[in-house]
Amino acid sequence: MPPLHDIPPGLPGALAGITVLDLTHYQAGPGASQLLAWLGAEVVKVEPPTGDVTRRQLRDVPGADSLYFGMLNCNKRSVVLDLKSAEGRALLARLIGRCDVLMENFGPGVLAGWGLDWEAVRRINPRVVMASIKGFPSDGPHANEKAYENIAQAVGGAMSVTGDPEGLPMVSGAQVGDAGTGLHLVIGILAALRQRERTGRGQQVECAMVDAVMNLCRVKFRDHQRLARGPLPEYSQPTAGLHAVPRAGHDSGGSLLGQLVPCAPHGPNDHVYVVLAEAAWPALAQALSQALPDAGFATDPRWSDPAWRYAHREALWTALAEVARTRGKQAFADWLRALGVPCGPVLDTADLAADPGLAARGMRVDLEDPVRGPWFTVGMPIRLSDSQVPVRPPPALGADTEAVLGDWLGLDAEALRALRAGGAIG
Repeated sequence: MPPLHDIPPGLPGALAGITVLDLTHYQAGPGASQLLAWLGAEVVKVEPPTGDVTRRQLRDVPGADSLYFGMLNCNKRSVVLDLKSAEGRALLARLIGRCDVLMENFGPGVLAGWGLDWEAVRRINPRVVMASIKGFPSDGPHANEKAYENIAQAVGGAMSVTGDPEGLPMVSGAQVGDAGTGLHLVIGILAALRQRERTGRGQQVECAMVDAVMNLCRVKFRDHQRLARGPLPEYSQPTAGLHAVPRAGHDSGGSLLGQLVPCAPHGPNDHVYVVLAEAAWPALAQALSQALPDAGFATDPRWSDPAWRYAHREALWTALAEVARTRGKQAFADWLRALGVPCGPVLDTADLAADPGLAARGMRVDLEDPVRGPWFTVGMPIRLSDSQVPVRPPPALGADTEAVLGDWLGLDAEALRALRAGGAIG
């Protein structure tokens, strides 16, 4: 994969020519539509006169849009429509007639109340892909209930298997409910667009947050079924007799031993996660024997048996912790990597924000805001060798209203003035 600066400039994005009407708010939907924009689609964000609610949430600079909004809405255009007015909804219907994808994450019944359920939308535009994010599946018993990130993690199974075995169920710091659902939705949108090439018809795509979280927990349902046939040896705690998969703490959850090893100076994130791959064991055993001559890792033949190492894993982790006791996490990780041992230091937000390699790879993108000043966002994680779309700042509220309505609907200046005077646009 060529670095960003080696990708020829001016190449159209992979989704160039695809138009997206984005009615989503908060995180799951905007994150998904931002990915489509970074893939080259024209994404028009439709906002109420007060703006997306996240423009004001967790605001840290007076008068500036929040980072919450900024980091989920780059590369989009903003159109303000008052959808509480009949004229505003009529404009929305006309825009639907011109788009390829309509995205929404309204609460149950909102679009139907505006006369814009799926049946109405496909009458307006038979080729449109209507993509919806819901908390719970629309055909399930909880269809009328709302879900948020932590609710989705709880109901989808993630919380029950996260945390220490003796502790409470724990929420993941990664937004598996919101961001994970958005990723699933993008996959569905792309599949529907591909099918439209063959059939000429659009279709409805729905992704429920609790379903997406359950899919991300797929391997835990592997373990759930294995429990019926006996204990799970890869878990540090006893699992015999359990009827559900327990929290595994920092166990690797697979066939290889894995665990966090504390390092100097023993702060909250001074750890390295180590996976004891079989191919690396001979070199690691020699290195451990040099560092801890009395441990016998290289001289005792029993340690060459993977089953023995599994059964005596605590001695291994204790030995590695002793080696790491005076080393920082980067130094200890370098020591392990030189031996061929897969590992990763626990990098916190300060570590990552200061990493020059991330900026070089485009995963940290520095932007400028007229009110906020300089700030940065996380860049596009998907790399295409023949397609690069530069990250642009998020739009000001309503910055593109007149341009989009003129381009998409052919409205002239007089018509736009009348709509603005009547309050339908802003």
